[in-house]
Amino acid sequence: MRGVLALEDGRTFEGVGFGAEGVETGEVVFNTSMTGYQEILTDPSYYKQIVTMTVSHVGNTGVNPEDIESARVWVSGFIVRSLSPVVSNWRERGTLDEYLKAQGVIGLSEIATRALVRHIREKGVMRAAIAHGEAAYDTAALVVTARQSMDMSGANLVDAVTTPEPYNWTARSDPQWYRDNHADESGPLIVAYDFGIKHNILRMLTDRGLRVTVVPAHMPASEVKAMNPAGVFLSNGPGDPAAVTYAIDNVRQLVGETPIFGICLGHQILGLALGGKTEKMRFGHRGGNQPVRNLLTGVVEISSHNHGFAVSEDSQLNGAEVTHINLNDHTIEGIRDVEKGVFSVQYHPEAAPGPHDSLYLFDEFVRAVHTGDKVAE
Repeated sequence: MRGVLALEDGRTFEGVGFGAEGVETGEVVFNTSMTGYQEILTDPSYYKQIVTMTVSHVGNTGVNPEDIESARVWVSGFIVRSLSPVVSNWRERGTLDEYLKAQGVIGLSEIATRALVRHIREKGVMRAAIAHGEAAYDTAALVVTARQSMDMSGANLVDAVTTPEPYNWTARSDPQWYRDNHADESGPLIVAYDFGIKHNILRMLTDRGLRVTVVPAHMPASEVKAMNPAGVFLSNGPGDPAAVTYAIDNVRQLVGETPIFGICLGHQILGLALGGKTEKMRFGHRGGNQPVRNLLTGVVEISSHNHGFAVSEDSQLNGAEVTHINLNDHTIEGIRDVEKGVFSVQYHPEAAPGPHDSLYLFDEFVRAVHTGDKVAE
C-alpha cells in the first residue's frame, strides 16, 4: 500500500508502507548504524522523531524480546530503503512489519533514502508527516500537516517518557555479550534520573555491583538527597535540554553533593547546570560509528550517538573542562569538574547498538562512587 513522507519545505518522498496505517508527524532524522534497528526503535531519545536508516537493507534479523531498550517503540515513523522479505536469525520471534503494526508505528520502504539523507544534510533536520494508506494520496495536505506540527526547539519531551514512580532495577546483562562485568549487586546505592533511560545503561550499572533506584525526571533534589545515594546518574532522553528547566535546577543543587555521571541529554543538562549553553545542531549525530577523541588520553573512540542538541563551544562552565570532542565537527562530547566530582559525555558508552570502546566510563563512575567525591584524574 502507498506510503509517503512529506517535509515542511514541500519536498515529498513516495514509497511502500508497512507496519501501521495512518498519519503521524515528527522531526525527520537519519541514523548511520549498520544494525541494531530494534534498539533504535525502542530508544526513548527518539520520541517524536521519524528515523531514516542509511543502511540499504533492514529487517533481515527480525525482532526479539532481548534487544529492546524500553517497554515500547518510541519513534514516530521508520524509513528504510529496502525491507527484507526474508527473516533469518536464531533469536527472531517475529518480523519488523508485524512488530511495527502491533506497536501502532508507521514504516515506509522503497524510499530513496540516499536522496532523503542528502536533503537533510544540506537543509537540516525538519518537521515531517509520514503516511501509510489512504492519507498518503493527498501529499499537499501532508505538507500542511508537517508545517503545523511540533518544533523540536523548545520542546520538553522528557515528561512524556519518564517513569511515573521510582523503581529498583536489578537485571544484569547477558554474560555472553559482557563477560567481565558481573559483580554482586550489593554495592553502593545509585539514583538514576530517568529522562528517557535505556535498559543497557541500567545493566551496565548493575553489572558493576551498584544498587540502582530509578526516579522520575521531576523528583526534587531534596528527595534525592534524602535517599543518601553514593552517586547520581543523569540519563539520555528526547527533546530540547534547555526546556527541562526543573531538571537543570535539580542537578544544580546536586553538583558538589555527590558524584554525578551524565549521558546524552544528561550531559547537556549537567552542562546547563554548570552555567553552559546548548544549541540545536544542523542534523545531529545518530549512528554507531562516530569518532571521538579523549583529550585526556589522546585515544580515539568509535562511539554510538543519538542527539540533535549539543553543549555550545563558547559555554562558560565555571571551572569544568572539556574532555572529549567529535573529530567530524569538533563539537563538545564530554566535560568534567574534578573538584565537584561530576562528569558527562554526549555519546552512548553503553552502545546498544554500537561499539564498546567507551565502557570504561562506567568504571570511572564506579571509582568516583567508591572514593566519594572525585572523578578519575
